[in-house]
Amino acid sequence: MWSIDDVPSQAGRVAVVTGASAGIGFATAKALAERGCHVVLAVRDPARGADAAARIGGSTAVTRLDLAALDSIRSAATRLIGEYPRIDLLINNAGTWSATRAETRDGFELQFGVNHLGHFAFTGLILGTMLATPASRIVTVSSVSHRGGAVDLSDLPMLETYRHTAAYARSKLANLLFAFELQRRLAAAGAVTASLAAHPGGVWTGLFRGANPALLVNTLGRLVTQSPERGALATLRAATDPAATGGQYYGPGGMGELRGAPKPVRAIAKAHDEALARELWAESERLTGVEYGPTLRPA
Repeated sequence: MWSIDDVPSQAGRVAVVTGASAGIGFATAKALAERGCHVVLAVRDPARGADAAARIGGSTAVTRLDLAALDSIRSAATRLIGEYPRIDLLINNAGTWSATRAETRDGFELQFGVNHLGHFAFTGLILGTMLATPASRIVTVSSVSHRGGAVDLSDLPMLETYRHTAAYARSKLANLLFAFELQRRLAAAGAVTASLAAHPGGVWTGLFRGANPALLVNTLGRLVTQSPERGALATLRAATDPAATGGQYYGPGGMGELRGAPKPVRAIAKAHDEALARELWAESERLTGVEYGPTLRPA
């Protein structure tokens, strides 16, 4: 049974963890730093990031990254590739959830814009450095909620059809479509970088502020939730297990994949729809203005 004790030494490696100031991202960054990794906390609020870095200790740095703003994404990527000649791990962990419809600074529906488009753009902008780093890995964090997701490229704004649960599930399905398509393209290019995915199971974090905690915690409670530290294990296994390979998806091994030790799990068939993934990729490039270059074009 894989546990935190199975995370191997990360000495000499550099990891970038988005949304690392709290919750699962903080737990992920802390575990990596404790094993000798230099961890960059890529966060929206640098003050909260600095506090998190102080609590983590070890070798850490903080960079401002607002995934709801393309200019911030470009600035953060420029700083990182200018400062770090190698990036071994990118953990696309940050996420947002909104009970009411909102938009990013660039006019995208908020949950799709942050959870998918923001990470799509950020990954593409620092990918060159990762491609030059042997055995580098990109881990995109999804959710069991992806099972209820549907990606309708003709209705990305959801102006008339917005439901917060549907929007969140769509963004988490998009995470998997992206992660699996990225792996197909990396493999076709013979790249040294691998793309994997993970989900934390049932974890109560600040992501769901505004939801009804009495319903979600008091009613379901310990039966379906686990701590952020336990929720981070699937991400950590995808990022560090020497036996993990590109295209794998990790999640808790317990009932409903809500709790338990991490293991390879299965995404719904829609997440492996290659035609939809290519269409989403093309639309994501168009919307963000970030193109991955000729080496990662589909065959």
